[in-house]
Amino acid sequence: MAATEGPWTPGRLLAAALALPLAAPVYAESPPERATLSLKVLDYLDSQPGSDRVRVRAPSLQLTLPVAGRWAVGASVISDAISGASPAYHSSALGRFSDERNAGDLAVTHYFDDSTLTLGAAYSKESDYISRGLTLQGSTASDDRNTTWNAGLAFNRDHIDPVNRIVRGERKQLRDLVIGVTQVLGRHDVAQITLGHAQQQGYLSDPYKALDQRPRTRDATRLLLRWNHHLEPIGATLRWQYRAWHDSWGLSAHTLGLDFVQALPAGFTVTPSLRLYTQSAARFYVDADPDAGPFVPQPPPGAVYSTLDQRLSAFGARTLGLKLSRQFGPDWVVDIKFERYAQRASWRLGGNGSPGLAEFDARSWQLGLSHSF
Repeated sequence: MAATEGPWTPGRLLAAALALPLAAPVYAESPPERATLSLKVLDYLDSQPGSDRVRVRAPSLQLTLPVAGRWAVGASVISDAISGASPAYHSSALGRFSDERNAGDLAVTHYFDDSTLTLGAAYSKESDYISRGLTLQGSTASDDRNTTWNAGLAFNRDHIDPVNRIVRGERKQLRDLVIGVTQVLGRHDVAQITLGHAQQQGYLSDPYKALDQRPRTRDATRLLLRWNHHLEPIGATLRWQYRAWHDSWGLSAHTLGLDFVQALPAGFTVTPSLRLYTQSAARFYVDADPDAGPFVPQPPPGAVYSTLDQRLSAFGARTLGLKLSRQFGPDWVVDIKFERYAQRASWRLGGNGSPGLAEFDARSWQLGLSHSF
């Protein structure tokens, strides 16, 4: 829900919050021994004081299938029903809308003795937006399997044709490079560092926002650090991660996350989680002006670029989550997950956030069922 990349409808905003940097599934260094079929159902709702905003209901289906010993195929499909209201500028002038997104991806992985190679493709379609993507990922491990290097390339080409006809037949391209290393530090610790760089070009403005004119290029660099520590005496695992982001629009963001995975009797596992987030504003973001209401605040005279999009403002956020899962025998896993997200300008780390924005909150439920065979 932050560091967003336009143009975005609320459906794409949610998809970005859930997506990995590269679309194709990432497999372990050995092929799966059994096939797995997973069903997930997501219900998401966000709001600001006095009004619910966006509602998303999204069932998805994912299949992982071993083939001929050294191959695996992964595929997923998802259908989002999106409805609600979205602000035309800042957190004001809510306008009703509804849409549907259907998407799918397919990845094929080949396992060598000490490395893997994955080729993937993805497709997503909405009434005003079509996205096509390709990914290539590879990994190689040291002789003792304690160190694994990985790299990936992704390319997306999107077609934008908004229903309000602000623009017609626009295009956007994305190129993304990721490199990283995973290191086993001991019996109880695993660490990972990943560096990524993305380049976008084309139509990056949001056609549904007032006075939104963004540069047609955007470069972004991100750093991800992960560390998992197993607490053997209590049968728990502590998962920590830190993510830094900086882009050519002047937006810098930091995320700190913590998961505590606790095994319980009778096959249960409980996972509370906490995410803390902070970001600066894009350099061409225009602050809300209480004295201008009910009119739209105007960009500075002579400004080439401007945006009144709340997602590119300066703010802080936190997410609290709780997941409960249960293993039924060797073949079935059922889980339920709840998350509560809250965003405030005053929570920005190291300084004041952007003024004049309404508080923003969201909650999501996700139910899952997985079967191995």
